[in-house]
Amino acid sequence: MTTIHDTSIDCAWLLADPGAVPAQRDVRITLADGRIDALTPLQQAVPGRRRLALPALANAHDHARTFRSATLGAFNQPLESWLPFLGVVPGVDPYLCAATSFSRSLRNGVVDLMVHYTRVQGGMPYVDEAAAVARAARDVGVRIGFAIALRDRNGIGYGDDATVLAALRPGIRDAVAQRLAVKPVAPAQQLALVDEVAAMIDASGHGAHVDVQYGPTAVQWCSTPLLEAIARASADTGRRVHMHLLETRYQRDWADAAHPGGIVRFLDEIGLLSPRLTLAHCAWARPDELALLAGRGVTIAVNTSSNLGLKSGIAPLAEMLRQGCRVAMGLDGMAFDEDDDALREARLAYALHRGWGYDTTMTPAQLWRFASRGRIAPGAPADIVLLDWDALDDDAVFDDIDPLDLLLARGNGRHIHTVIAGGRTVVDAGRVCGVDEPALQAELRSRMRAALAADAGHQGWRGTVQALAEDLAPFYRHGHFGGCCG
Repeated sequence: MTTIHDTSIDCAWLLADPGAVPAQRDVRITLADGRIDALTPLQQAVPGRRRLALPALANAHDHARTFRSATLGAFNQPLESWLPFLGVVPGVDPYLCAATSFSRSLRNGVVDLMVHYTRVQGGMPYVDEAAAVARAARDVGVRIGFAIALRDRNGIGYGDDATVLAALRPGIRDAVAQRLAVKPVAPAQQLALVDEVAAMIDASGHGAHVDVQYGPTAVQWCSTPLLEAIARASADTGRRVHMHLLETRYQRDWADAAHPGGIVRFLDEIGLLSPRLTLAHCAWARPDELALLAGRGVTIAVNTSSNLGLKSGIAPLAEMLRQGCRVAMGLDGMAFDEDDDALREARLAYALHRGWGYDTTMTPAQLWRFASRGRIAPGAPADIVLLDWDALDDDAVFDDIDPLDLLLARGNGRHIHTVIAGGRTVVDAGRVCGVDEPALQAELRSRMRAALAADAGHQGWRGTVQALAEDLAPFYRHGHFGGCCG
Protein backbone atom coordinates (compact mmCIF):
# COMPACT_ATOMS: atom_id res chain seq x y z
CA MET A 1 0.00 0.00 0.00
CA THR A 2 1.15 3.56 -0.69
CA THR A 3 1.27 5.67 2.44
CA ILE A 4 1.17 9.34 3.32
CA HIS A 5 4.76 10.42 3.74
CA ASP A 6 6.02 11.91 6.97
CA THR A 7 5.22 15.59 7.17
CA SER A 8 8.87 16.47 6.64
CA ILE A 9 11.93 15.20 4.79
CA ASP A 10 15.47 16.14 5.75
CA CYS A 11 17.87 16.02 2.82
CA ALA A 12 21.60 16.63 2.60
CA TRP A 13 21.16 18.30 -0.80
CA LEU A 14 18.14 19.83 -2.53
CA LEU A 15 17.97 20.40 -6.28
CA ALA A 16 14.68 22.28 -6.22
CA ASP A 17 14.87 23.32 -9.88
CA PRO A 18 18.02 21.70 -11.29
CA GLY A 19 20.15 24.01 -13.37
CA ALA A 20 17.91 27.02 -12.72
CA VAL A 21 18.30 27.31 -8.93
CA PRO A 22 21.60 26.53 -7.15
CA ALA A 23 21.71 23.41 -5.01
CA GLN A 24 20.88 23.91 -1.33
CA ARG A 25 22.60 21.99 1.42
CA ASP A 26 20.80 20.52 4.47
CA VAL A 27 17.16 21.42 3.90
CA ARG A 28 13.92 20.25 5.50
CA ILE A 29 11.05 19.79 3.03
CA THR A 30 7.67 20.07 4.76
CA LEU A 31 4.62 18.49 3.10
CA ALA A 32 0.93 19.14 3.58
CA ASP A 33 -2.11 17.94 1.65
CA GLY A 34 -0.03 16.46 -1.15
CA ARG A 35 1.95 19.64 -1.76
CA ILE A 36 5.19 21.29 -0.69
CA ASP A 37 4.42 23.42 2.34
CA ALA A 38 7.83 24.88 3.16
CA LEU A 39 11.58 24.59 2.56
CA THR A 40 13.60 25.30 5.69
CA PRO A 41 17.41 25.43 5.98
CA LEU A 42 18.72 23.22 8.79
CA GLN A 43 21.21 24.48 11.30
CA GLN A 44 23.27 21.31 11.24
CA ALA A 45 24.12 18.54 8.80
CA VAL A 46 21.58 15.76 8.28
CA PRO A 47 22.77 12.71 10.27
CA GLY A 48 22.86 9.12 8.99
CA ARG A 49 22.45 8.06 5.40
CA ARG A 50 22.08 11.24 3.38
CA ARG A 51 19.61 11.95 0.57
CA LEU A 52 19.61 14.15 -2.51
CA ALA A 53 16.13 15.48 -3.34
CA LEU A 54 15.02 16.50 -6.83
CA PRO A 55 11.71 16.83 -8.71
CA ALA A 56 10.14 13.60 -9.93
CA LEU A 57 10.68 12.70 -13.57
CA ALA A 58 8.16 12.38 -16.39
CA ASN A 59 7.98 10.11 -19.44
CA ALA A 60 6.17 11.89 -22.26
CA HIS A 61 5.95 8.93 -24.65
CA ASP A 62 5.58 5.24 -23.87
CA HIS A 63 3.35 2.24 -24.56
CA ALA A 64 3.18 0.25 -21.28
CA ARG A 65 4.90 -2.73 -22.84
CA THR A 66 6.42 -5.15 -20.37
CA PHE A 67 8.41 -7.52 -22.63
CA ARG A 68 11.45 -5.78 -24.04
CA SER A 69 12.90 -5.85 -27.55
CA ALA A 70 15.81 -8.22 -27.01
CA THR A 71 13.49 -10.66 -25.22
CA LEU A 72 11.30 -10.72 -28.32
CA GLY A 73 14.26 -11.32 -30.64
CA ALA A 74 14.01 -7.85 -32.16
CA PHE A 75 17.42 -6.46 -31.17
CA ASN A 76 19.16 -4.53 -33.96
CA GLN A 77 16.03 -4.25 -36.10
CA PRO A 78 15.05 -0.88 -37.55
CA LEU A 79 11.59 0.33 -36.59
CA GLU A 80 9.88 -0.86 -39.77
CA SER A 81 10.82 -4.51 -39.25
CA TRP A 82 10.88 -4.24 -35.44
CA LEU A 83 7.15 -3.50 -35.16
CA PRO A 84 5.91 -6.98 -36.19
CA PHE A 85 8.08 -8.56 -33.48
CA LEU A 86 5.75 -7.06 -30.87
CA GLY A 87 3.25 -9.75 -31.81
CA VAL A 88 5.51 -12.80 -31.36
CA VAL A 89 4.05 -13.28 -27.87
CA PRO A 90 0.32 -13.79 -27.27
CA GLY A 91 -1.79 -11.36 -25.30
CA VAL A 92 -2.04 -11.98 -21.57
CA ASP A 93 -3.63 -10.26 -18.57
CA PRO A 94 -3.53 -6.49 -19.32
CA TYR A 95 -3.37 -5.66 -15.60
CA LEU A 96 -0.19 -7.72 -15.17
CA CYS A 97 1.39 -6.19 -18.27
CA ALA A 98 0.59 -2.63 -17.27
CA ALA A 99 1.43 -3.02 -13.58
CA THR A 100 4.87 -4.51 -14.26
CA SER A 101 5.65 -1.83 -16.83
CA PHE A 102 4.45 0.98 -14.55
CA SER A 103 6.39 -0.42 -11.60
CA ARG A 104 9.63 -0.41 -13.56
CA SER A 105 9.02 3.23 -14.52
CA LEU A 106 8.15 4.28 -10.98
CA ARG A 107 11.21 2.64 -9.43
CA ASN A 108 13.22 4.82 -11.79
CA GLY A 109 11.64 8.03 -10.58
CA VAL A 110 8.82 8.57 -13.12
CA VAL A 111 5.45 9.50 -11.63
CA ASP A 112 3.83 10.92 -14.80
CA LEU A 113 3.93 8.88 -17.98
CA MET A 114 2.24 8.72 -21.34
CA VAL A 115 0.70 5.45 -22.50
CA HIS A 116 0.03 5.33 -26.23
CA TYR A 117 -1.86 2.05 -26.05
CA THR A 118 -0.90 0.46 -29.34
CA ARG A 119 -0.55 -3.13 -28.05
CA VAL A 120 -3.99 -4.42 -27.04
CA GLN A 121 -3.73 -7.69 -25.10
CA GLY A 122 -7.24 -8.77 -26.14
CA GLY A 123 -9.46 -11.49 -24.72
CA MET A 124 -11.97 -8.98 -23.30
CA PRO A 125 -13.90 -5.89 -24.41
CA TYR A 126 -11.61 -2.91 -24.98
CA VAL A 127 -13.25 -0.84 -22.26
CA ASP A 128 -12.58 -3.61 -19.73
CA GLU A 129 -8.95 -3.75 -20.82
CA ALA A 130 -8.65 0.01 -20.41
CA ALA A 131 -10.15 -0.33 -16.93
CA ALA A 132 -7.48 -2.91 -16.07
CA VAL A 133 -4.74 -0.51 -17.17
CA ALA A 134 -6.31 2.27 -15.10
CA ARG A 135 -6.41 0.01 -12.02
CA ALA A 136 -2.76 -0.84 -12.55
CA ALA A 137 -1.85 2.86 -12.64
CA ARG A 138 -3.81 3.47 -9.43
CA ASP A 139 -2.34 0.49 -7.60
CA VAL A 140 1.25 1.20 -8.63
CA GLY A 141 0.91 4.92 -7.90
CA VAL A 142 1.54 6.64 -11.24
CA ARG A 143 -0.45 9.18 -13.21
CA ILE A 144 -0.91 8.35 -16.88
CA GLY A 145 -2.08 9.82 -20.10
CA PHE A 146 -3.97 7.02 -21.87
CA ALA A 147 -4.09 7.55 -25.64
CA ILE A 148 -6.34 5.09 -27.44
CA ALA A 149 -4.63 3.97 -30.64
CA LEU A 150 -6.59 4.94 -33.76
CA ARG A 151 -5.73 3.80 -37.31
CA ASP A 152 -7.46 2.68 -40.48
CA ARG A 153 -4.86 1.87 -43.13
CA ASN A 154 -1.44 0.41 -44.03
CA GLY A 155 -1.20 -2.41 -41.52
CA ILE A 156 1.99 -3.99 -42.89
CA GLY A 157 4.10 -1.11 -44.14
CA TYR A 158 4.07 2.40 -45.58
CA GLY A 159 1.78 1.52 -48.45
CA ASP A 160 -1.56 -0.15 -48.96
CA ASP A 161 -1.54 -3.74 -47.76
CA ALA A 162 -1.77 -5.22 -51.27
CA THR A 163 1.32 -3.30 -52.40
CA VAL A 164 3.40 -4.42 -49.43
CA LEU A 165 2.22 -8.03 -49.65
CA ALA A 166 3.32 -8.16 -53.30
CA ALA A 167 6.87 -7.30 -52.17
CA LEU A 168 7.02 -10.30 -49.80
CA ARG A 169 7.96 -13.90 -50.59
CA PRO A 170 4.80 -15.82 -51.53
CA GLY A 171 5.15 -18.34 -48.70
CA ILE A 172 4.45 -15.77 -45.96
CA ARG A 173 1.87 -13.54 -47.62
CA ASP A 174 -1.23 -15.28 -46.32
CA ALA A 175 0.03 -15.43 -42.72
CA VAL A 176 1.12 -11.78 -42.79
CA ALA A 177 -2.17 -10.66 -44.30
CA GLN A 178 -4.18 -12.60 -41.74
CA ARG A 179 -2.37 -11.08 -38.76
CA LEU A 180 -1.37 -7.59 -39.89
CA ALA A 181 -3.67 -6.36 -42.65
CA VAL A 182 -5.91 -3.55 -41.43
CA LYS A 183 -9.64 -4.02 -41.15
CA PRO A 184 -10.81 -0.39 -41.36
CA VAL A 185 -13.22 0.96 -38.77
CA ALA A 186 -15.17 4.15 -39.48
CA PRO A 187 -13.80 7.31 -37.80
CA ALA A 188 -17.06 7.89 -35.91
CA GLN A 189 -16.90 4.40 -34.42
CA GLN A 190 -13.27 4.86 -33.35
CA LEU A 191 -14.00 8.22 -31.71
CA ALA A 192 -17.00 6.73 -29.95
CA LEU A 193 -14.66 4.20 -28.31
CA VAL A 194 -12.59 7.07 -26.91
CA ASP A 195 -15.73 8.63 -25.46
CA GLU A 196 -16.78 5.29 -23.98
CA VAL A 197 -13.43 4.77 -22.27
CA ALA A 198 -13.41 8.34 -20.97
CA ALA A 199 -16.90 7.88 -19.51
CA MET A 200 -15.80 4.64 -17.84
CA ILE A 201 -12.74 6.36 -16.34
CA ASP A 202 -14.88 9.16 -14.92
CA ALA A 203 -17.52 6.78 -13.56
CA SER A 204 -14.94 4.51 -11.92
CA GLY A 205 -13.18 7.33 -10.10
CA HIS A 206 -9.89 6.85 -11.97
CA GLY A 207 -9.95 10.35 -13.44
CA ALA A 208 -7.45 11.68 -10.90
CA HIS A 209 -4.70 9.48 -12.32
CA VAL A 210 -5.84 8.74 -15.91
CA ASP A 211 -6.23 11.33 -18.69
CA VAL A 212 -7.90 9.79 -21.75
CA GLN A 213 -6.57 11.07 -25.09
CA TYR A 214 -6.93 10.50 -28.82
CA GLY A 215 -4.05 8.37 -30.10
CA PRO A 216 -3.79 8.39 -33.90
CA THR A 217 -0.81 6.14 -34.53
CA ALA A 218 0.79 8.24 -37.30
CA VAL A 219 -0.17 9.92 -40.56
CA GLN A 220 0.98 6.93 -42.62
CA TRP A 221 -1.39 4.72 -40.63
CA CYS A 222 -4.37 7.10 -40.52
CA SER A 223 -6.48 8.30 -43.43
CA THR A 224 -7.17 11.98 -43.90
CA PRO A 225 -10.86 11.60 -42.91
CA LEU A 226 -9.81 9.95 -39.64
CA LEU A 227 -7.26 12.67 -38.85
CA GLU A 228 -9.78 15.40 -39.71
CA ALA A 229 -12.35 13.79 -37.41
CA ILE A 230 -9.81 13.64 -34.57
CA ALA A 231 -8.88 17.30 -35.08
CA ARG A 232 -12.54 18.35 -34.89
CA ALA A 233 -13.23 16.18 -31.84
CA SER A 234 -10.17 17.51 -30.01
CA ALA A 235 -11.22 21.09 -30.70
CA ASP A 236 -14.79 20.36 -29.54
CA THR A 237 -13.89 18.45 -26.37
CA GLY A 238 -10.51 19.90 -25.41
CA ARG A 239 -9.16 16.36 -25.26
CA ARG A 240 -5.45 15.97 -26.00
CA VAL A 241 -4.00 14.13 -29.02
CA HIS A 242 -0.86 11.97 -29.03
CA MET A 243 0.71 10.82 -32.31
CA HIS A 244 3.98 9.62 -33.85
CA LEU A 245 5.56 11.74 -36.57
CA LEU A 246 8.71 11.53 -38.71
CA GLU A 247 10.40 8.88 -36.60
CA THR A 248 12.58 7.37 -39.35
CA ARG A 249 14.15 8.33 -42.68
CA TYR A 250 11.64 6.05 -44.42
CA GLN A 251 8.76 7.94 -42.82
CA ARG A 252 10.42 11.13 -44.07
CA ASP A 253 10.56 9.70 -47.61
CA TRP A 254 6.94 8.54 -47.38
CA ALA A 255 5.81 11.93 -46.08
CA ASP A 256 7.56 13.83 -48.87
CA ALA A 257 5.99 11.57 -51.50
CA ALA A 258 2.50 11.47 -50.01
CA HIS A 259 2.38 15.12 -48.91
CA PRO A 260 4.53 17.16 -51.32
CA GLY A 261 3.16 20.34 -49.82
CA GLY A 262 4.65 19.35 -46.45
CA ILE A 263 3.33 16.89 -43.89
CA VAL A 264 3.43 19.36 -40.98
CA ARG A 265 1.65 21.99 -43.05
CA PHE A 266 -0.95 19.34 -43.92
CA LEU A 267 -1.55 18.68 -40.23
CA ASP A 268 -1.92 22.41 -39.67
CA GLU A 269 -4.39 22.78 -42.52
CA ILE A 270 -6.70 20.13 -41.06
CA GLY A 271 -6.58 21.80 -37.64
CA LEU A 272 -4.54 19.19 -35.78
CA LEU A 273 -1.67 21.45 -34.69
CA SER A 274 -2.46 23.04 -31.33
CA PRO A 275 -1.20 23.06 -27.72
CA ARG A 276 -3.35 19.95 -27.23
CA LEU A 277 -1.10 17.92 -29.54
CA THR A 278 2.01 15.93 -28.61
CA LEU A 279 4.11 14.50 -31.42
CA ALA A 280 6.47 11.66 -30.59
CA HIS A 281 9.94 11.63 -32.19
CA CYS A 282 10.12 14.21 -35.04
CA ALA A 283 13.64 12.88 -35.52
CA TRP A 284 13.55 13.82 -39.20
CA ALA A 285 11.71 17.13 -38.91
CA ARG A 286 13.18 20.11 -40.75
CA PRO A 287 13.79 23.60 -39.29
CA ASP A 288 10.79 25.16 -41.06
CA GLU A 289 8.56 22.37 -39.75
CA LEU A 290 9.87 22.84 -36.22
CA ALA A 291 9.19 26.56 -36.48
CA LEU A 292 5.56 25.86 -37.38
CA LEU A 293 5.21 23.36 -34.52
CA ALA A 294 6.68 25.92 -32.11
CA GLY A 295 4.29 28.58 -33.34
CA ARG A 296 1.30 26.31 -32.74
CA GLY A 297 2.42 25.31 -29.23
CA VAL A 298 2.79 21.62 -30.08
CA THR A 299 4.82 19.47 -27.68
CA ILE A 300 7.50 17.17 -29.12
CA ALA A 301 8.37 14.05 -27.14
CA VAL A 302 11.99 13.19 -27.95
CA ASN A 303 12.96 9.53 -27.46
CA THR A 304 16.74 9.44 -27.52
CA SER A 305 17.47 5.81 -26.64
CA SER A 306 14.58 4.48 -28.70
CA ASN A 307 15.83 6.31 -31.77
CA LEU A 308 19.32 4.91 -31.20
CA GLY A 309 18.12 1.38 -30.46
CA LEU A 310 15.90 1.23 -33.54
CA LYS A 311 18.53 2.92 -35.74
CA SER A 312 16.13 5.77 -36.46
CA GLY A 313 18.56 8.64 -35.97
CA ILE A 314 19.25 11.47 -33.54
CA ALA A 315 16.47 14.00 -33.16
CA PRO A 316 17.44 17.66 -33.72
CA LEU A 317 16.73 18.58 -30.10
CA ALA A 318 19.10 21.54 -30.11
CA GLU A 319 17.31 22.94 -33.16
CA MET A 320 13.96 22.32 -31.47
CA LEU A 321 15.12 24.40 -28.52
CA ARG A 322 16.50 27.10 -30.81
CA GLN A 323 13.15 27.30 -32.59
CA GLY A 324 11.31 27.60 -29.28
CA CYS A 325 9.56 24.23 -29.41
CA ARG A 326 8.01 22.71 -26.32
CA VAL A 327 9.97 19.51 -25.78
CA ALA A 328 9.66 16.63 -23.34
CA MET A 329 11.55 13.42 -22.66
CA GLY A 330 10.11 10.09 -23.76
CA LEU A 331 11.49 6.61 -23.13
CA ASP A 332 9.24 4.73 -25.57
CA GLY A 333 9.86 1.46 -23.69
CA MET A 334 13.36 1.49 -25.19
CA ALA A 335 15.70 3.00 -22.60
CA PHE A 336 19.36 2.37 -23.38
CA ASP A 337 19.66 -0.69 -21.13
CA GLU A 338 16.01 -1.75 -21.62
CA ASP A 339 15.36 -0.89 -17.98
CA ASP A 340 13.24 2.31 -18.13
CA ASP A 341 15.99 4.23 -16.34
CA ALA A 342 14.82 7.82 -16.78
CA LEU A 343 17.87 9.36 -15.09
CA ARG A 344 20.21 7.63 -17.51
CA GLU A 345 17.92 8.66 -20.37
CA ALA A 346 18.14 12.32 -19.32
CA ARG A 347 21.92 12.10 -19.08
CA LEU A 348 22.20 10.51 -22.52
CA ALA A 349 20.03 13.21 -24.06
CA TYR A 350 22.17 15.87 -22.39
CA ALA A 351 25.41 14.27 -23.60
CA LEU A 352 24.15 14.25 -27.19
CA HIS A 353 22.58 17.69 -27.27
CA ARG A 354 24.49 19.98 -24.86
CA GLY A 355 26.87 21.12 -27.61
CA TRP A 356 30.42 20.41 -28.71
CA GLY A 357 33.55 22.07 -27.39
CA TYR A 358 32.77 25.50 -26.02
CA ASP A 359 29.37 25.73 -27.71
CA THR A 360 26.26 25.30 -25.55
CA THR A 361 23.07 24.17 -27.26
CA MET A 362 21.29 22.71 -24.23
CA THR A 363 21.71 23.90 -20.67
CA PRO A 364 21.15 21.84 -17.51
CA ALA A 365 18.07 23.94 -16.82
CA GLN A 366 16.67 23.13 -20.26
CA LEU A 367 17.45 19.45 -19.66
CA TRP A 368 15.38 19.35 -16.48
CA ARG A 369 12.50 21.22 -18.07
CA PHE A 370 12.71 18.44 -20.69
CA ALA A 371 12.88 15.56 -18.17
CA SER A 372 10.54 16.71 -15.41
CA ARG A 373 7.17 18.42 -15.17
CA GLY A 374 7.77 20.09 -11.84
CA ARG A 375 10.00 21.73 -9.27
CA ILE A 376 10.25 21.61 -5.51
CA ALA A 377 8.79 24.88 -4.23
CA PRO A 378 6.11 25.91 -1.74
CA GLY A 379 2.69 25.23 -3.23
CA ALA A 380 3.96 22.79 -5.86
CA PRO A 381 2.78 19.16 -5.92
CA ALA A 382 4.83 16.94 -3.62
CA ASP A 383 6.36 14.85 -6.44
CA ILE A 384 9.88 14.13 -5.23
CA VAL A 385 12.68 11.66 -5.87
CA LEU A 386 15.20 10.99 -3.10
CA LEU A 387 18.56 9.58 -4.15
CA ASP A 388 21.17 7.95 -1.93
CA TRP A 389 23.71 10.76 -1.85
CA ASP A 390 26.35 8.65 -0.14
CA ALA A 391 26.14 6.10 -2.96
CA LEU A 392 26.20 8.81 -5.64
CA ASP A 393 29.19 10.56 -4.03
CA ASP A 394 30.96 7.34 -3.12
CA ASP A 395 34.42 8.93 -3.50
CA ALA A 396 33.51 11.52 -0.82
CA VAL A 397 36.66 13.57 -1.44
CA PHE A 398 35.23 17.09 -1.44
CA ASP A 399 32.26 18.12 0.68
CA ASP A 400 31.31 21.06 -1.57
CA ILE A 401 30.96 19.20 -4.85
CA ASP A 402 28.03 20.38 -6.98
CA PRO A 403 25.40 17.61 -6.72
CA LEU A 404 24.06 18.46 -10.18
CA ASP A 405 27.48 17.69 -11.66
CA LEU A 406 27.55 14.28 -10.00
CA LEU A 407 23.96 13.58 -11.02
CA LEU A 408 24.69 14.39 -14.67
CA ALA A 409 27.97 12.45 -14.57
CA ARG A 410 26.77 9.19 -13.04
CA GLY A 411 23.23 9.27 -11.65
CA ASN A 412 20.97 6.35 -12.53
CA GLY A 413 17.99 4.45 -11.23
CA ARG A 414 20.05 2.36 -8.83
CA HIS A 415 20.67 5.50 -6.77
CA ILE A 416 16.94 6.10 -6.21
CA HIS A 417 15.80 5.26 -2.69
CA THR A 418 12.38 6.91 -2.37
CA VAL A 419 9.75 8.25 -4.73
CA ILE A 420 6.93 10.47 -3.47
CA ALA A 421 3.91 11.20 -5.69
CA GLY A 422 1.33 13.70 -4.50
CA GLY A 423 2.67 13.45 -0.95
CA ARG A 424 2.45 9.63 -0.88
CA THR A 425 5.45 7.37 -0.65
CA VAL A 426 5.14 5.08 -3.67
CA VAL A 427 8.70 3.70 -3.67
CA ASP A 428 10.63 3.01 -0.49
CA ALA A 429 14.15 1.56 -0.31
CA GLY A 430 13.95 0.92 -4.05
CA ARG A 431 10.74 -1.16 -3.86
CA VAL A 432 7.32 -0.23 -5.18
CA CYS A 433 4.93 0.10 -2.25
CA GLY A 434 1.55 -0.31 -3.93
CA VAL A 435 2.06 -3.73 -5.52
CA ASP A 436 4.32 -6.76 -5.08
CA GLU A 437 6.35 -6.18 -8.24
CA PRO A 438 8.46 -9.39 -8.09
CA ALA A 439 5.31 -11.49 -7.60
CA LEU A 440 3.57 -9.77 -10.51
CA GLN A 441 6.61 -10.34 -12.73
CA ALA A 442 6.73 -14.02 -11.80
CA GLU A 443 3.00 -14.41 -12.46
CA LEU A 444 3.29 -12.67 -15.83
CA ARG A 445 6.19 -14.86 -16.96
CA SER A 446 4.37 -18.00 -15.84
CA ARG A 447 1.23 -17.07 -17.76
CA MET A 448 3.19 -16.09 -20.84
CA ARG A 449 5.10 -19.38 -20.91
CA ALA A 450 1.84 -21.30 -20.49
CA ALA A 451 0.20 -19.29 -23.29
CA LEU A 452 3.13 -19.93 -25.61
CA ALA A 453 3.08 -23.65 -24.84
CA ALA A 454 -0.63 -23.78 -25.63
CA ASP A 455 -0.38 -21.78 -28.87
CA ALA A 456 1.90 -23.47 -31.37
CA GLY A 457 0.92 -20.84 -33.92
CA HIS A 458 3.05 -18.25 -32.20
CA GLN A 459 6.16 -20.39 -32.67
CA GLY A 460 5.51 -20.45 -36.42
CA TRP A 461 4.74 -16.74 -36.40
CA ARG A 462 8.21 -15.96 -35.03
CA GLY A 463 9.74 -17.46 -38.16
CA THR A 464 7.31 -15.56 -40.36
CA VAL A 465 8.20 -12.28 -38.66
CA GLN A 466 11.89 -12.91 -39.24
CA ALA A 467 11.22 -13.56 -42.93
CA LEU A 468 9.03 -10.45 -43.07
CA ALA A 469 11.87 -8.39 -41.59
CA GLU A 470 14.20 -9.60 -44.33
CA ASP A 471 11.70 -8.83 -47.10
CA LEU A 472 10.87 -5.37 -45.82
CA ALA A 473 14.49 -4.23 -46.12
CA PRO A 474 14.53 -3.87 -49.93
CA PHE A 475 10.97 -2.54 -49.90
CA TYR A 476 12.08 0.45 -47.83
CA ARG A 477 15.59 0.82 -49.21
CA HIS A 478 14.23 1.28 -52.72
CA GLY A 479 11.20 3.36 -51.73
CA HIS A 480 8.62 1.09 -53.31
CA PHE A 481 5.90 2.81 -51.27
CA GLY A 482 6.43 5.92 -53.39
CA GLY A 483 3.36 8.16 -53.34
CA CYS A 484 0.91 5.28 -53.16
CA CYS A 485 -0.49 6.21 -49.79
CA GLY A 486 -1.41 9.84 -50.15
